[in-house]
Amino acid sequence: MKVLIIGGVAAGTKTAAKLKREDRSMEVTVITKDQDISYAGCGLPYYVGGFIESRDELIVNTPQKYSGLTGVEVRTGKEAVAVDAEKKEVTVKDMQTGNTKVCPYDKLVLAVGASAAELPIDGKDLPGVFKMRTPDDAEAIRTYAEDNSVKKAVVIGAGFIGLEAAENLHARGINVTVIDFAPQILPNILDPEMAAYAKKHLLNIGIRVITGTSAEKVLGEGRVTGVKTSAGTLPCEMLIMAAGIRPNTGFLENTGIEMFKGTILVDGQMKTNLDDIYAAGDCVMVTNRITGKRQWSPMGSSANMEGRTLAQVLAGAQKTYPGVLGTGVVKLPGLNIGRTGLTEAQAKEAGYDVITALVPTDDKAHYYPDASFFITKVIADKTTRKLLGVQVFGPGEVDKMVDIAVMGINMDAKLDDFENADFAYAPPFSTAIHPFVQAVYVLMNKIDGTFVSMTPAEYAAGAAEGYRVVDVQPEPAIRGAFFVNLGQVNGEIDGLGKDEKILLVCAKGKRAYFLQNRMRYYGYKNTVVLEGATFFNDVKVKNAGAEVSKEEETRVKALGFLKDKRTPDKFNGRVITRNGKITADEARVIAEAAEKFGSGEVTMTSRLTMEIQGVPFDNIEPLREYLMQAGLETGGTGSKVRPVVSCKGTTCQYGLIDTFALSEEIHERFYHGYREVKLPHKFKIAVGGCPNNCVKPDLNDLGIIGQRVPQIDLEKCRGCKVCQIENNCPIGVAKLADGKLTIDETACNHCGRCVGKCPFHAVEDYTNGYRVYIGGRWGKKVAQGRYLDKVFTDKEEVLAIVEKAILLFREQGITGERFADTVARLGFENVQEQLLKDDLLTRKDDNLKAQKHMKGGATC
Repeated sequence: MKVLIIGGVAAGTKTAAKLKREDRSMEVTVITKDQDISYAGCGLPYYVGGFIESRDELIVNTPQKYSGLTGVEVRTGKEAVAVDAEKKEVTVKDMQTGNTKVCPYDKLVLAVGASAAELPIDGKDLPGVFKMRTPDDAEAIRTYAEDNSVKKAVVIGAGFIGLEAAENLHARGINVTVIDFAPQILPNILDPEMAAYAKKHLLNIGIRVITGTSAEKVLGEGRVTGVKTSAGTLPCEMLIMAAGIRPNTGFLENTGIEMFKGTILVDGQMKTNLDDIYAAGDCVMVTNRITGKRQWSPMGSSANMEGRTLAQVLAGAQKTYPGVLGTGVVKLPGLNIGRTGLTEAQAKEAGYDVITALVPTDDKAHYYPDASFFITKVIADKTTRKLLGVQVFGPGEVDKMVDIAVMGINMDAKLDDFENADFAYAPPFSTAIHPFVQAVYVLMNKIDGTFVSMTPAEYAAGAAEGYRVVDVQPEPAIRGAFFVNLGQVNGEIDGLGKDEKILLVCAKGKRAYFLQNRMRYYGYKNTVVLEGATFFNDVKVKNAGAEVSKEEETRVKALGFLKDKRTPDKFNGRVITRNGKITADEARVIAEAAEKFGSGEVTMTSRLTMEIQGVPFDNIEPLREYLMQAGLETGGTGSKVRPVVSCKGTTCQYGLIDTFALSEEIHERFYHGYREVKLPHKFKIAVGGCPNNCVKPDLNDLGIIGQRVPQIDLEKCRGCKVCQIENNCPIGVAKLADGKLTIDETACNHCGRCVGKCPFHAVEDYTNGYRVYIGGRWGKKVAQGRYLDKVFTDKEEVLAIVEKAILLFREQGITGERFADTVARLGFENVQEQLLKDDLLTRKDDNLKAQKHMKGGATC
């Protein structure tokens, strides 16, 4: 029997390989338009990010290797252009010659996959605009980013592919903005409140996300420079189009094959409505395993399983493909997201009596090093207690939580089936009662009525209106809330009425549940626990003007908000600039934010950040989100690398270096790149364009000053009585001695003003460079920095010095001391010797992993 398979990659190659193993006598041929027959499409973003080093690692099998392993005939560079179901023939075009050929078949498998959707907007063909679908796409993106030193990128699409692209561009140090037409990220994948949490996380780590926004035009001449959107213009040097995919089924129109929105409809045996024609992979519409309704789920995992089942069917097995659950997992910076089954919205639409619980838990024994959290949303049918779906967040192995749910749903499990599940436990791996089981227990208690709660979605929708918020955390942490010490509750609680509507809130939910249980015993009738507690929700109590706790002051100070000492609850929020430079659009946003969330006043700090005055405590988070939507951030406080300042040397008549470009690069690499690195104290960096020292680089922990080192051509020096070089030297170190010009190299500050002043061209040549100062400070104590002996001529060498200075301060500094103190204690010569070597860089990973300086000396 002749089996012709159109398409490779996942479904096509899996079908062919399994079919030959089932029945070696079959003639199986795979034709594919591309030269790569089988590649790791899901690994493409990680090649862009550099986590996968070589393009070759993406190629699962070459055509030759695959054919040798399986016995399948492979024809690459061949495109199917027509199917004649009556004659059982496929017309195939050679991609090089354009010639066509008719290929007969006994059985035909359509595994043509899908391609990245192209938005119908002007400018989409400009250089710098890419898709993310093939190894060629990934290689082009990586090469373009490297060759053009891309600093800003926009990703259109906030689905799995778009977010993975954003994560990996972010890993390359590129500022990324993600836009999506949908009102949330990961639409139809996560419920809205879960998507909102993930979006907030992305904003906090520096990836700008704008939802409910459409792209209208790609801007640029010769290359992309920006994207015009419904929310305004976004400047960028690279654009990734990841706004979904479309099945490659255009050539099947008018064949009689039943399709829906381009997807091929198949039955349980992957058969189309036409005899002897089957389909699998990203081009097919299968069914949802829970509801039995049609569902398109273009995933590499399901494509492989569909192909395997189809091969068995073609070989004569009585098998059916049971459908998909829409299982998926995505890695974001610092947060992994997994899901399977139905969302809450999908479950309601399907007619289930839906009940959910959102439960934060430890992901392993809390005392074990690197222990972290899971946030699990469990979705079930209240009447039957049937598990319908889960959504899981956490920095660790969320996939194991999702996989448990997959097995449960596959086996039609009820919540009770997990009650005493004997999952693996040891402190490095899990908790004594598995985190998944803990989440199920909470939902079971909710169904049974022993736990009465409010979901985060209900809380966000205003369901807590009229409730009195009770803080059940170990110490008071919710401003304006009524605090209850759980350990001291042994009866009625003074100040709380038994019929009062009470919302119990703690850090993760457990203490609030314990208190609810106790209060019910003592006759309290209207207590409700907020699921997710403060760990997931932004809990606010309407109590304007109440004093803010010291703990909250400390927390928001780390976000860039400093207490206004004249008020009980107002703060001044520092908006980070790029060395004092912002765009007109950003200035408008800051002004609008000041009016909307603050007093309407904006001040400048001595470090060239902008400060929005008079922000009420309750407005801090809304203000931060408002600014982040515009690509702005707050911060600039704490014992870490501070925002970089620079003079305007790029445009100033005296500037010797491009201070804007250098300071922005330092800002990205070390303010952003080292944002989580704790230091003994604050570390300030300044970049000056010339020795005028307008921004006082020598009074910073590390300062860089542009240099222009003059070169004297003594053969051209005529020893003029009135020497123009001597007259133009602002510090008087150029002198005539014995009829010839001399410049004291130890005293020259390399301002470069003498260059070109000699009418006989004795000082025309020069070398541009950088002088690096270390150990400066100003404030309560003042120390003038000392410059390293070497004048650097290579920018990358200067950036390496900056990094080594930060690493040395972290490694050898004493918590609480400034870098000036570290340099003085270790000795300048010792520090200089270390900075000029690379030993600090070889110890970098161990240095950054060390648990040091957990509370540094910076107070602002």
